[in-house]
Amino acid sequence: MLKLEELTKDAQVAGLVPDLVVKLVNVEEVGPNARLVAYRNALGKLDEQTVFRSDEHRLSLATAGRAWAFDADPAAFKLALEAYRISLAHLFDPLMAVHTSNVEPLPHQISAVYEAMLPKQPLRFVLADDPGAGKTVMAGLLIREMTMRADARRVLIVSPGSLSEQWQDELREKFGLDFELFSREKQEQCRSRNYFAEQDRLIARLDQLSRNEEYQQLLLQTEWDLIVVDEAHKMSANYFGNKINETGRFKLGKLLGGLTRHFLLMTATPHNGKEEDFQLFMSLLDGDRFYGKFREGAHKVDITDMMRRMVKEELLRFDGKPLFPERRAYTVNYTLSDAEVLLYDRVTDYVRNEMDRADRLDGKRKGTVGFALTQLQRRLASSPQAIYTSLSRRRKKLEARLEELQLKARADVLRENLGEYVVKHKIDVPDSLDEASDELTADEYEILSDQVVDQATAAETIPELQAEIIILRELEDQAAKVVQSRSDRKWEEFSKLLQDRPEMLTADGRRRKLIVFTEHRDTLSYLLLRIRDTLGSEEAVVTIHGGTNRDDRRKIQESFRNNPDVLVLLATDAAGEGVNLQNANLMVNYDLPWNPNRMEQRFGRIHRIGQREVCHLWNLVAAQTREGEVFRRLLEKLDIEREALGGREE
Repeated sequence: MLKLEELTKDAQVAGLVPDLVVKLVNVEEVGPNARLVAYRNALGKLDEQTVFRSDEHRLSLATAGRAWAFDADPAAFKLALEAYRISLAHLFDPLMAVHTSNVEPLPHQISAVYEAMLPKQPLRFVLADDPGAGKTVMAGLLIREMTMRADARRVLIVSPGSLSEQWQDELREKFGLDFELFSREKQEQCRSRNYFAEQDRLIARLDQLSRNEEYQQLLLQTEWDLIVVDEAHKMSANYFGNKINETGRFKLGKLLGGLTRHFLLMTATPHNGKEEDFQLFMSLLDGDRFYGKFREGAHKVDITDMMRRMVKEELLRFDGKPLFPERRAYTVNYTLSDAEVLLYDRVTDYVRNEMDRADRLDGKRKGTVGFALTQLQRRLASSPQAIYTSLSRRRKKLEARLEELQLKARADVLRENLGEYVVKHKIDVPDSLDEASDELTADEYEILSDQVVDQATAAETIPELQAEIIILRELEDQAAKVVQSRSDRKWEEFSKLLQDRPEMLTADGRRRKLIVFTEHRDTLSYLLLRIRDTLGSEEAVVTIHGGTNRDDRRKIQESFRNNPDVLVLLATDAAGEGVNLQNANLMVNYDLPWNPNRMEQRFGRIHRIGQREVCHLWNLVAAQTREGEVFRRLLEKLDIEREALGGREE
């Protein structure tokens, strides 16, 4: 074993790259528990990677060997020859990928690859084990096994953009598989004008492909042996009446399925609580078997041969002990204060009246306004600061639009009746905002939500717009009074959790690390200040939201993992996928998502392989509100998922 402190320039190191000795050309310290090392391999190729304290066990200094000669000890030569013969045994080994990779797979990972997937020819499969079960390792074993068996030469991996580099690093470091990342620059510079055809091993970003018809046309000119899609639940579709509303990602899924012999979809949340949507998702693998709209009691399709799902409670180590610790979820009910109840009722009345006016609008605009008003009400339940800021921004945006329209109306001498001056304002939104959270990334959904809440209105005339602005001013004043009174029952309940729950402290009295999820950035900013005040430390709290770029996200995650002074990570759903934070075991849903899949994705950030502590999750729910009713409905959806997946949904 080689310590991080022993990594120095010009050292010859084994274990950084499987089966190779590399020479370090530079070592840069990244905190006490990580080093960024640049190295050159035997072929002279330069590369770099970040090495963590947990990697020390696989590193060692290489020792210089003897020069080539034929004067070695014959007995030693015979032993070396025998050792080489044994090293080739993997060619006759049914688990050859296991023995030639830099991983120690667990029983459920071996069974997934060698029992559930490899025997299927062709493979059309959904790998749906719980979050944190190591599906990337399973995919890497499958790819390596198929490659060594000459069953897969051309492999394409499609993943969310935030996970593409993580895929590339893990496949190289753990399986010795070099994959190129597809990019616009590489496509423009390639000689054949089709980078997909030039590369046999490629990683592409899901949204980059789904939103670019030119790339899809280039893909249609290629064939693949294996295509793997990570976070495949994003390839969703839904019914609008009897018509299928296909998202861009769903169309991409259909395209990819026709280009490959083996097609693997990976997701921890294949079911969104609607059976008809789930069967549409399964049609990506077999359009004939899942043809037609699902009808309760008359349309049920067996999926056991096309999907493997194991929940964490079923996963074991080789010694038969549970792989994951226990997980516990608690519902923290609270009642609103009198001031909050009055504000809740006023905003609810405003939303209801505007919804009634929105019913007169055309289809897409009606949906946009409805979405805006629904989001506004959700922010009311999030925090007083969130609803105040949202009302203030909305009022200012509508006032700016009113000034613009009044100026145009004055210039338009052909119009005599001011009341007939139609408000026209276009917001670029998806066709179905109800499904926008599945169609867009978490970052894009955050940005779109803010834009729509600030601007979408049912007002069609200048007087109607003026009347709405007056109502917004009154609501804004009332929300400001609630903020100033600091009458926030939700924060009070959270503060009790933070300061009074024994789970927040270790046995020796040190504070444990905690992750807090919220739906809205205004609430995130509000909590940031209040938690820092409560803990008495500026650096104790870090944040991740839709505006945090990829490099900053990595630094924040590393700081939360390794810096003992960083105690709380505040995050929106931008940190809900593909982030490994099993160094923490406590989580609070300050705001509940309305999508059951996101509940499981959030908890999966801490309840994953490597977690040793019992995991605790608290859900804050306001009694006698619409959000409380949504939470009840959310639990019903989880029951539907559990039944559809054979009892395997938490």
